[in-house]
Amino acid sequence: MEVTLTENPEPLPYDAILFASFGGPEQQEDVVPFLRNVTRGRGIPDERLEVVGEHYRKLGGRSPINDQNRDLISRFEAALAEAGIDLPVYWGNRNWAPYTSDVVGRIHAEGHRRVLAVATSAYSSYSSCRQYREDYAKALVANDLVGEMEIEKVRAYFDHPGFLEPVRDGVRAALAQMRAAGHDPRRTRVLFSTHSIPHVMSQASGPAHKTADDPSAGEVGGWYVAQHLAGCRWVMEQLAETGADNVDALPEWELVYQSRSGAPHVPWLEPDINDRLTELSEDGGTEAVVVVPIGFVTDHVEVVWDLDTEAAETAEELGLAFTRVATPGTDARFVDALVDLVREHVEPGHAPQAVSEVGVVGDTCGTLCCLNGSAHARPVPREGVPLDTVEQIARAMQADEEMTALIAEEQEAHRGAEVPA
Repeated sequence: MEVTLTENPEPLPYDAILFASFGGPEQQEDVVPFLRNVTRGRGIPDERLEVVGEHYRKLGGRSPINDQNRDLISRFEAALAEAGIDLPVYWGNRNWAPYTSDVVGRIHAEGHRRVLAVATSAYSSYSSCRQYREDYAKALVANDLVGEMEIEKVRAYFDHPGFLEPVRDGVRAALAQMRAAGHDPRRTRVLFSTHSIPHVMSQASGPAHKTADDPSAGEVGGWYVAQHLAGCRWVMEQLAETGADNVDALPEWELVYQSRSGAPHVPWLEPDINDRLTELSEDGGTEAVVVVPIGFVTDHVEVVWDLDTEAAETAEELGLAFTRVATPGTDARFVDALVDLVREHVEPGHAPQAVSEVGVVGDTCGTLCCLNGSAHARPVPREGVPLDTVEQIARAMQADEEMTALIAEEQEAHRGAEVPA
């Protein structure tokens, strides 16, 4: 069966926006309850969660993602108003308050029926796209709103110019910083970093009938890798074309991964950034690294801990100069990109923007798109499945403890594959 991604044939009348994110603890007392939510159904004891949550503890128990989302939402609302788009914005998280399910109930109670969801994740995979759509389906079921409300998610925006241009400019500034410090560009390496996920999840990212045709994706395949590589190439090609970096040759670059977790025997995307830093040091040809968290929207805990703390310490121990480029965050171009994604849905004839060779990824996904490696395809909104079927499947899954246990068992191999952003 061939499954394709398509664009909506015409704009639809939306009356609210759901700003969807991963969530994070607000204080020390929240850390373990938050991690219980993240690992729900896996039976992980609190003692183990305390170990996992150490990086949150060292950050005061407060994830940076919440305040960053508040700031981004405020700027997003202002930009929507400036663009003449009169839609209220609601914030809902998967793993911490305000919870998506609660917010969906509130949206309905306040009279809204057609909702456009904007998630803080730019790429195609189960964790970064499909799982959000599953969240919306679960929220509709939990609030008994199937058939009463519709939720549509905007497309993957990994190569929207408003997402990549801040990254490009950050890399340019970081390279200039390294040159000013006396580091030879030929001995500087640009490491684009993103969240590692299991190979099986990466391979399943995108439509079920194909894997990425990008030769750089190698054996792992999947849209998740190909989309990242496309963005990395665009950034470096832009620097080469503009000539603004004033170097004879741009540094070499590569895509690395971070934040891996789960069973050691389960293959995940590699190389890990810390392992790669060690290899570069041992090879002797690298004296400085520019780390670019291209897989993330804001400087949340995976950035400020896994990169600014752990990777930076690794580089220091190895004698490598280290600098980290900022994420798009609240850069005005990124805020405008989010507005532009909304305009694709509310303004007739508004052309989507994409700068890489991959191009625009449609926002209506096939039933088997971006599965999580499980044999069970859980229902999601707006994927061609009748709403009554979505309701029947979702309610059956909620009620069927045996099915729930089976899914939890299958997902155990993917522990930690959620990609907060």
